[in-house]
Amino acid sequence: MPQLRKDPVTHEWVVIATGRGKRPSDFSSANNEDVTLRPQHIEKCPFCHGNESQTPPEVLAYRDPGTRPDTAGWWVRVVSNKFPALAIEGELDREGVGMYDYMNGVGAHEVIIETTDHNRCIATVGRKQATEVFWAARQRIIDLSNDKRFKYVLLFRNHGKIAGASLEHPHSQLIALPMVPKDISEEMRGVERFYEYHDRCIYCDMIRQERHFGKRVIEENDQFIAFEPFAPKFPFETWVLPKEHRASLTEEDPAAVSKFAEIVQNVLRRIGKCLNYPPYNYTLHTAPVNLERDPHPYFHYHLEIMPRLTIAAGFEMGTGVYINVTSPEDAAEHLRAVDISDMDSPVESTIITHA
Repeated sequence: MPQLRKDPVTHEWVVIATGRGKRPSDFSSANNEDVTLRPQHIEKCPFCHGNESQTPPEVLAYRDPGTRPDTAGWWVRVVSNKFPALAIEGELDREGVGMYDYMNGVGAHEVIIETTDHNRCIATVGRKQATEVFWAARQRIIDLSNDKRFKYVLLFRNHGKIAGASLEHPHSQLIALPMVPKDISEEMRGVERFYEYHDRCIYCDMIRQERHFGKRVIEENDQFIAFEPFAPKFPFETWVLPKEHRASLTEEDPAAVSKFAEIVQNVLRRIGKCLNYPPYNYTLHTAPVNLERDPHPYFHYHLEIMPRLTIAAGFEMGTGVYINVTSPEDAAEHLRAVDISDMDSPVESTIITHA
């Protein structure tokens, strides 16, 4: 019997279509790709080592001492997007025409080039490298948050063409927005409503309940937990949350960022091996910035990983209600059963010391 489940934060409904239940092998697709089979370097790739002149100037880089900006010698590099969705220059100049409102498309759009190797991704680089990628994102979120024009900074990753990646080379992106986007606004209302009624964080409650229930938990370390949400929109959708209440990744120290990188890598490795390396997106849900009211007491940051295994169709577009053909309990069972010990073992992290 199918189930309708309600997201406790946004109050959105999803259909868990257990009658259509699919095993991991049912999702195998020609669009899936093991990135380690690519060449390590591609001459024409603008993100590969030695091609730094093909990108806009770097805004942040972790590089060997003595090497100059926009040259070889880096291991993580952040540049402005060559084709940005929003422009960093100018003022918002909000206006209205009759009932319609508009403003200038002011914001920031940056690319985090995650490694010099074309045949790696965030799941397959060493642990220290993955830690440095998330530390770079943390630094850029802090810097962009200091611009009072911006209200939200989104970190996201598109892996594979189906997921929207226009370049193969491993990278993630940051976009700073002059407003809080609708999905985050709805999440904000949900968590604030719960906090005002219960005087505690809904995600902290969620973590306690998932650990007690157990069947949706994939894995955890001493600081983070990964589980399938109760009402996921997508098959094998997975969330990673800090166990201690934190509103933003910017509140974490280097040791915590290393633990965050560890569990994100493990989850992505499990998804890759279980589902034959599918395309996926992940998005970091973090607290808005420059608000009049501090969201820290009730907002709990988390990473949402969404494998692209199904396509939203007319029903989803017409109702906003998603049909998920794999229950989160079954998905978690499959992911927990994956043995990732035989995959390339990431190098243990050396705690980073960047300011």
